[in-house]
Amino acid sequence: MNSANASADTQRLVNLLDFDRKGLQAFFAEIGEKAFRADQVLKWIYQEGVTDFAQMTNLSKSLRNYLENHCEIKLPSFAAEQLASDGTCKWAVRMHCGNQVETVYIPEERRATLCVSSQVGCALACRFCSTAQQGFNRNLSTGEIIGQLVLAQQRLGSERKITNVVMMGMGEPLLNFDNVVKAMNLMMEDFAFGLSKRRVTISTSGVTPAMHRLSEVCDVSMAVSLHAPTDELRNQLVPINQKYPLADLMAACREYAKNGPRKHITFEYVMLDGVNDSAPQAKLLVKLLSTVPSKVNLIPFNPFPQTAYRCSPMETILKFRDVLQSAGIVTTIRKTRGEDIDAACGQLVGQVQDKSRRHLKLQVQTAPANV
Repeated sequence: MNSANASADTQRLVNLLDFDRKGLQAFFAEIGEKAFRADQVLKWIYQEGVTDFAQMTNLSKSLRNYLENHCEIKLPSFAAEQLASDGTCKWAVRMHCGNQVETVYIPEERRATLCVSSQVGCALACRFCSTAQQGFNRNLSTGEIIGQLVLAQQRLGSERKITNVVMMGMGEPLLNFDNVVKAMNLMMEDFAFGLSKRRVTISTSGVTPAMHRLSEVCDVSMAVSLHAPTDELRNQLVPINQKYPLADLMAACREYAKNGPRKHITFEYVMLDGVNDSAPQAKLLVKLLSTVPSKVNLIPFNPFPQTAYRCSPMETILKFRDVLQSAGIVTTIRKTRGEDIDAACGQLVGQVQDKSRRHLKLQVQTAPANV
């Protein structure tokens, strides 16, 4: 066989990482196998770490031969690793197309959290986020999303198990709905990683139609990137708000909280000096969240090149927190992790072959006036 034909055959191989359990059961049914073969293969891949079909000894020889000729277990690869002074680790993960995304491991005493990317770049253009300035290339496949977790666990070894996954890396997860849902299913699948639904969190900037859909098909914790208490300001900071304003977003949050694994929604609120951090704005936020079971996570702004934003002083953040807490809203201040390696919230950039041409349109940001 010549190299051109070999390359074509390789491209036709089915990557089994792109299937959740339901999808893998359907795949085996299509080739005349019993559905339980899916459970066996999932355990080999995700629990035993086996990627060679010949070693999957409880499969028939004929099935192993079929899988060898028609399928593959194709992982992305690590391109670089950076370790922060606080133990946070950031990996640049190379996809087979040449793009790179970033994945962050955050160790704590009682948990080990992995922050996973869902897209190469991001199309939402949030003003305070470094990822958004990179432009957008494409959605990640299910295999590329779950592959980040597989690679991270392989790198950590058996001594430290990942206990929590947050879909808070590069991209807007709900704009890659099907692939993200399948990957989260694998995270929670007993035959794969077996994480609790309380330990898998999806973060969204407020794609409300997808939030409604998610509540019907997948049971995970929800975090919303809010960052402003009014439509006028949020339109500037989070442009998707112009399409899905706060009234729609709060309605979607109320609905999701009724059925979600947690009876509250976590709202992420980045603290921008002189922009969204005043006491009157804190009171507006209290009013906005009054009908939603809420927890607020205040995030000190993490700077990046060519941004005009500054982090609110800690005194201002504490006053803002006190207004929320006095209204009965559970409020925490996120501890910044990995800042010295640009692994903190809003700092992930990766290597993006931008198809949005945003790099030709962007100018140095100017922070909006206090609204």
